[in-house]
Formats: sequence, structure tokens, C-alpha cells
Amino acid sequence: MSAVSAEEETPEMKVAPEEEVPAAVADQVVEAGEEAEVAADAPQDGAAKKKKKRKKKKKNANAAANGEAAATEEVEDGNAVEEGNDGEKEENDDGEAAGGATAAAGGEGKKKKKRNRKKTKVQTNPPTIAVNKLFAAGKFPHGQEVEYNNPKDDRTGKDRISSEEKKNLDTSYEDMWQDFRQASEAHRQTRQFMQEYIKPGLTMIEIVEKLEETSRMMIAENKLEAGLAFPTGCSLNNCAAHYTPNAGDKTVLTYDDVCKIDFGTHVNGRIVDCAFTVAFNPKYDVLLEAVKDATNSGIKHAGIDVPLNEIGEIVQETMESYEIELDGKTYPIRPIRNLSGHSIGQYRIHAGKTVPIVKGGDKTRMEEGEVFAIETFGSTGKGYVDEEGETSHYMKNFHLGNSRVNLRMPKAKKLLHVINQNFGTLAFCRRWLDRLDQSKYLMALKNLCDTGVVDPYPPLCDIKGCYTAQYEHTIILRPTCKEIVSRGADY
Repeated sequence: MSAVSAEEETPEMKVAPEEEVPAAVADQVVEAGEEAEVAADAPQDGAAKKKKKRKKKKKNANAAANGEAAATEEVEDGNAVEEGNDGEKEENDDGEAAGGATAAAGGEGKKKKKRNRKKTKVQTNPPTIAVNKLFAAGKFPHGQEVEYNNPKDDRTGKDRISSEEKKNLDTSYEDMWQDFRQASEAHRQTRQFMQEYIKPGLTMIEIVEKLEETSRMMIAENKLEAGLAFPTGCSLNNCAAHYTPNAGDKTVLTYDDVCKIDFGTHVNGRIVDCAFTVAFNPKYDVLLEAVKDATNSGIKHAGIDVPLNEIGEIVQETMESYEIELDGKTYPIRPIRNLSGHSIGQYRIHAGKTVPIVKGGDKTRMEEGEVFAIETFGSTGKGYVDEEGETSHYMKNFHLGNSRVNLRMPKAKKLLHVINQNFGTLAFCRRWLDRLDQSKYLMALKNLCDTGVVDPYPPLCDIKGCYTAQYEHTIILRPTCKEIVSRGADY
């Protein structure tokens, strides 16, 4: 097909040069041409505007996506942002990162930012955000919930779980259960951090002060409403319990030490008592395994209407099934017979009932609604402890309550006032008095002990050269089930 030559023009293109066009007609032709040109250009301008609008929308969507991705990366990096002013700060930072494009995205961009702010409720590392801010609705994670399995109980575990009466009764105590769960969550997050923090070469004071600092943040300490339930125990080797360093103690943790970390938290006096053992040398693994197994066996058997002496028999049988070889010599692992678990009351760490870890003893039964600390101690020594060393733990006599005490020493009266205001009937230590800017109080403290207002709790030690271990959990005998409230992924 040949191209069209210049001479072969279409009729519309031909104009007779010799003919003169009137001015009016020319004007009409020009106007018609302009209108035709505008009409021809109009669809092109509309298409260009549509194309430009599509590009703008695509640019805004990408900017919003980039803003969301940036916020998500911040969350994944573990940077927690609190609500209120901190939340406003995060929104401004996101806007700057998006270069102002997010604002042009309209409602969609704002909704995405709102979702990002919810994602920021994550714990930092090291932990610094109180658990009541991480679970702002006041609903804290449940512990391990287990059906009751007591053949002597005429109501089986399934009956209790399905019973409407027991469900309603359980619900009526929900506020109390939440206090225990909040304290447990604070304990879990603290010990998770400390299990990574504790290393050979640290002094015992460094360890306990870091633990207590973290625990206070997690529980959002507020005098007697929430805080630490008792001083951090960090007993070493043959010392089984009630050791925490006083000021000036230069003891250093070594690779060959076996350290029991025992600390508690509380909310409104609802105490969680939980302990674990740290050992760096693997030669102690069997000792730790034996005690952990014995504790879990005691927890498994515990329940409503279970006699306390039966738990002791099971714990002893489990622990004594182990033996350990240390430096070429084999040792039996014995339960420490004069240490035991105990019931827990509000603002009362030892509420009256004891849970033995050897056979025999009290045949009193566990009851519905009670809270117990199931703890076991194993030893490569004689399995019996005596008081030894400088006292660090103290606790006001619970039975005195708020009764008036006749004290002659003015400093003793002043110290008792400090104890009542800050600890009540919860245990405390000399380091905590130092922290409250108390000085030259030892004579006053001795006077309170001599008059029976305050009870001292010296370290409890087996024979020198042996090793002891401890594991402990707090359980709640709820109407519907047994809740090991302090259970975690670690133990």
C-alpha cells in the first residue's frame, strides 16, 4: 500500500486560493475551529487528570504503607511506647517519617496508625514496664489449671469444673484471683530476666539489688498495696534458706556455687511465693532435677481434702529415688526434713498450715479456697538445717496486728512506726531499712526482737561441704480447679 502524496489531498483539505472568504464567515470558521480544538483537547485533559490522580493515590498508599512498616519495625525491635503523651510522640514521629504523605492518605492512614499504637504494648529488654500497663484491662494470664484428681473426694474434678454452683462461686472470687495472677506475672517477667542476668563473678548484693529493682518495676510498687512480699533469698551451697546479703557483704557468686533464688511479690497482700535454683556447673544437674521433680510431684498430688502428710510421703519418695555423683563419690539426695511448704494468707506468708516434705506429720486436710506454697529442699548432706550466720530476715509478729505495743526505747518506737508504714506484717531485711534512710537502728531492732514484736529469721544451713537445692510454686485451690498460678515456661 503506497503512501498518500501531497497532491492527492482529501476534499476537506482543499481551499481555493483564488476565492475570497467574507470576514463574517471567516470569524465563524475560526470560532468553530477553536471550539473543536477545545473539544478535542478536553478528553485528553480529563484523562491526564485521572492519570495524575491515580499516581497521587498510589503515592499516598505507598507512603502509608511505609509508615505502617516503620511502626511495625519499632515494635519488633522491642521499643515499647506507653499510652498518653508517649503515644502522641509516636504518632508525630510516624508523621515525620512518612514525609507528610500519610496526612494526604485520609482516613485509612489514621486507622493504620491506631492499630500500630495497640501493637506497641510489649515489654522492653531489660523489662521496665509494669505488668498492669501491659495488661491494661486488668485481666492477667492464668496459671496452669488442672482438674482435681482425688479418689477420696466424692466430687470428681470434672464435676467441679462443670458444676454451675462451683463456677459461680469461683467467679465471685475473681478479683482475688486477678491479684494473684498480677503478682505471678510480675514474678515470671522478673525471673526470666534474672535467669539471663545472673553470672559468676557478680556479688550477691549486685544480684539481689538488680532483682529487687526489676521486681519493683514489674509490680508497680506502691507501699502496702503492691510490692515485694519478702527479701530476696540467695542462699549458697549448704545454706538452704533465709540468706540475703546485708550491707558490706562482699560474697561473690562462683562457677561452682549452687544458689537458691527465692523471692515473692504481692498485690493487696495476695502473696506469690516462688523459687528456683541456679547452678552453672553441670555436675549439679541431677540435684536440681531431683528437687524439681519432687516439687512437681507434690503439686500434682495436692488438692481439696488431701491430707498434708500424704504430700510429704510422695515428695520424699520422689526425691530419694535420685542419687548424685560428685568428684567420684556418690551421695543420696535427701529432703531437708525440718523445712516445709506452707499455707499463705493475706499479708501473711506463713498462714498456719505446713506441707511436709517427708512422710509422717500432720494429717490436716487442704481445703477449698486455700492458697499454698509447695516447696521442697534437697540436700547431699544430712537433710537437716540449723540456724547459722548473721541474721538478715525479719518479720513483725502477725498476731500483734495493729495492737498497741508498750516500748520504752524511743528509737524502737520510731523504727516500729517505719516497719508498720512500709512492711506491715510482711518480711523485710536490713538492706530495706537502709534504703529508707534508716541509720543506727540495730539496737532498736534488737529491742523489738527481744520484746517479741519482731521475729528474726537467721540463715538455715546443712553441714558444711554439702549442696542444697530448692524449687517452689504457689497454688490456688479454686472451687472449680487447681491453679498453679506461678507456673511459667521455665519451670
